[in-house]
Amino acid sequence: MVIAVVIGVCVLIAVLAFFVPRLSRRPQSGAQRTLGFGARAGSKAPGPVGRLLSRPFSSSSRAVGRSGAAGRRARGRLPF
Repeated sequence: MVIAVVIGVCVLIAVLAFFVPRLSRRPQSGAQRTLGFGARAGSKAPGPVGRLLSRPFSSSSRAVGRSGAAGRRARGRLPF
């Protein structure tokens, strides 16, 4: 379920970045900030468990950033 939500957010950010690149920055940073809260909360656990709990959130945050950048890059490559 969580994976589907992250994929949905990535697709939404990519589409938003493609059609309205300037307006997509704020939703992207909001999604990354929310995922960052999860990563920081997971890293509070002791030892290797903390790394295991924070890793999905940090990789999801990276994926959201990459999808936004890819949408803006694709928009910039259009001939018009």
